[in-house]
Amino acid sequence: MLFANKIRRLRIEQKLLQRQLAAALEIDTPMYSKIERGERPAKRTQVIALAQLLSTDETELLTLWLADKVIEVLDDEKELAGKVLEKVLKNTKN
Repeated sequence: MLFANKIRRLRIEQKLLQRQLAAALEIDTPMYSKIERGERPAKRTQVIALAQLLSTDETELLTLWLADKVIEVLDDEKELAGKVLEKVLKNTKN
C-alpha cells in the first residue's frame, strides 16, 4: 500500500477532500476511497493525474504504484522473491 499511503498523506497535507480528487478523476468518491485504502488499484492514467492534482513527482507515484503491483505478485513467494527481482533487474533494459 505504498501508493495508497502516499496519496492519502499528500491529500491530508494539502487539506483536500476525497470527493474533490474523485471529481477531478471523474470517478465516484467510494471508488476513490477504495484506491486510497489500497482495496482497488488505480489505473496508470489516474496515477499520472493524481501526481498533477497533488503537485508531486509523477515518477515517484508511478514507482510506488508499480512497486505495489510487484509486492502483490511476490507476496506469497517470499523464498523466491529475491531471486525473481534479480532476474528482472538483469533482464530489464535500462
